[in-house]
Amino acid sequence: MNITTRIGGLIQAFAPADGAPPQQLGPFFRWCLKGSWPMLWVAGALSAIAGAMEVISALFLGWVIDAALTSGADVFFTEQFWLLIAFVGFYLVLRPLAFAVSAASNSIIVGPNVLPLVLSRLHRWTLGQAVTFFDNDFAGRIATKQMQAARAVTDVATEVINTVCFALASVIGSVVFLIAVDYRVALALAVWLVAYVFTIRFFMPRIRVNSSARAAARAMVTGQVVDTITNIKTVKLFAHAAFEDRVALKAMQVFRDRSLEFGVISTVFRLVLMTLAGVLPLLLIGGTLWLWAHDLATAGAIAAAGAIAMRIAQMSGWVSFTLMSIYTGIGEVEDGMRTLSVPHTLADKPDAIDLPRVQGEVTFKDVTFAYGRKRGGVEHINLTIKAGEKLGIVGASGAGKSTLVSLLLRLYDTEKGAVLIDGQDVRDVTQESLRRQIGMVTQETAMFNRSARDNIKYGRPDADDDALIAASRAAEADGFITQMIDHNDRKGYDAFLGERGVKLSGGQRQRIALARTFLKDAPILVLDEATSALDSEVEAAIQTTLGRVMQGKTVLAIAHRLSTIAEMDRIVVLDNGRIVEEGSHDALLALDGLYARYWNRQSGGFIGLEEAAE
Repeated sequence: MNITTRIGGLIQAFAPADGAPPQQLGPFFRWCLKGSWPMLWVAGALSAIAGAMEVISALFLGWVIDAALTSGADVFFTEQFWLLIAFVGFYLVLRPLAFAVSAASNSIIVGPNVLPLVLSRLHRWTLGQAVTFFDNDFAGRIATKQMQAARAVTDVATEVINTVCFALASVIGSVVFLIAVDYRVALALAVWLVAYVFTIRFFMPRIRVNSSARAAARAMVTGQVVDTITNIKTVKLFAHAAFEDRVALKAMQVFRDRSLEFGVISTVFRLVLMTLAGVLPLLLIGGTLWLWAHDLATAGAIAAAGAIAMRIAQMSGWVSFTLMSIYTGIGEVEDGMRTLSVPHTLADKPDAIDLPRVQGEVTFKDVTFAYGRKRGGVEHINLTIKAGEKLGIVGASGAGKSTLVSLLLRLYDTEKGAVLIDGQDVRDVTQESLRRQIGMVTQETAMFNRSARDNIKYGRPDADDDALIAASRAAEADGFITQMIDHNDRKGYDAFLGERGVKLSGGQRQRIALARTFLKDAPILVLDEATSALDSEVEAAIQTTLGRVMQGKTVLAIAHRLSTIAEMDRIVVLDNGRIVEEGSHDALLALDGLYARYWNRQSGGFIGLEEAAE
C-alpha cells in the first residue's frame, strides 16, 4: 500500500451511517460526517497553522525593515546575516511546507472521502424508502437532491477548513501583533471586526433563504427535464414537443426568478463588503502612522501593520465570498434534507429476522388494503395457496390483482389482516430476505442501462456463465442476445441495452426479464402478464419452458389472456377487491358466472378491458 493510499484512507469513505438522518440542520451535518470528525479537526488545525504564516510574514517584513534602518546599508548584510537566513528559510521552506501540508490534508484526506461518505449514506437511506416515496416525486429530482446535498455538505466542511480556520488564525495573530504595537491599533481592528461580523450576520441568513429557494427551483427543472427525456418516445408519438417545451420553460422561469433574487442580495452584499474592506487599511495604517509621528511605533511596525491591513482587507472579500458559498451550501443542504431525510414509511421491525428458504405456502388472512382510501384495493381476502400450487388470478382492471401481489412482496403493509409465507408474517421478516424468495415477471419490464449479462445476472449476481446462458436459452433470449452490438461495439452479452432497455423490442425485454427470473430460481413465482409482449410463436415456446420452470414452485399468475392460465391448478376471480369465484378452469366454466362471461367475451383470449383502470 503506497503512502497516498494510506493517507487517503484515513477517512472511511463508505462507512455506514448510524440510524436515520435527523431533520434538524446541525444533527443532520453530524449524521452525514460522523466518522470523519478527527481528520476534519486535524485538517482545520493545519489550515490554522497556514493562516498564522500570514502574520509571521508581516512580522518578518517589519523586522527586516527595522534591521535595515538600524544597521545601515554598509553593514546590513553582515550584521543581520542570521535574520536574513531565517527570512529566506521561512519563505522558501517553512511557509510553502505549511501550505502544502494543509492543502494535502484537504485535497487528499478530506475532499475525496467526504463526498462519497455523505452520498453513500443518503443513497442507502433513499433506497430504503417505500415505493410510494418514488411514486410521488420525479426520479431526476430525487437523484439531484442526493448529489446536491452531498456536494453541499462537502463544500461546507472543506470551506470551513480552508477559509474559516485559516482566517481565524490570521485575525487572532494580527490582534496579538497589534496589541504588541499599541492597544489602540488593536482596538481599531476589533471595532472593524465587530462591524464585519454584523454585516455577515445581517446578509448571510438572507443569502441562505435565497439559496434554498434557488436550489429547490433548480431541482424542479432537472426533474421536469429528466421526466420529459425519459418519456421522449411518448412525447414524439403525441407530437407534444411544444407542450413539453412550455412546461420546461415554466420551471426554468421560476429558477431564473430565484436566481435573480439571489443575484440582487449577493450584489448588495458585495458592495457593502468592499466598502468595509476599504476602511481597514485607513484605520491600521493611519493609526500606526500617527503612533510613528509621536515616536510610539517604528517604521517596521508601519510596514507590518500595512501588510496585515492589506492582507485582512483582501481576505475579508475572500472570506465573505466563501461564507456566502457556505451559507449557499447550507441552504442547499436544508433543501435536500427536507426531501431525503423523511422517515421510512415501510421499515423492517427492529427484531425482524431473515426469512430462510421457504416451501412456498402463501396465505392471505382476512386482508384488507385500500391505499389509505375508503374504496379500492382489496377487502377481506382469505386465500391459501399451498406450496407448489399454481394459482391463476383473474379480474377486470381495478379488481385488486396487482394489490394482492404488492402485499405479498410487502411493497405496502396490510391495513387489516396479514400475509403469511409458510406461516410467517411477512411484516416480521426483513424485506430483502422476503423478496429474495419471490421471482417476478411483470408486463412492464424493468431494464438497467447495463449489459445484457448484468441485467440477467441481476436475478442471481453470483451465477456463472453456464447458468446465465441456460436461463437465457430457456427464455428464448440467447439467439437475439448473441447478435447484439451496441454503439460502443460491445457485442452479445456485453452489449448495453440502453436506458430502460430502449434498444430492445417489447418482446426482447420480456424475454430478458424471464431469463432473469429463471436465473433467480426463487420458490415463489409471480407472473403478471409475463408473456403479454411476446408474439404467438415465441410465447408458445416459452409457455413450454414456463411449465418446466414452474415445477415445484408456488405460482401466482395474473393474466387477461385466459388461455395462458387455463391449465393452472386453481383460478380465483376478483371483482371490486373481493374473491367472487374460485375453482379450476372447467369448474368455473360450468359455474357459468363471471369467469365464464370473461371467457365467452374474449376474442383471441383477452378479458374485455372496458372497466375502469386499476
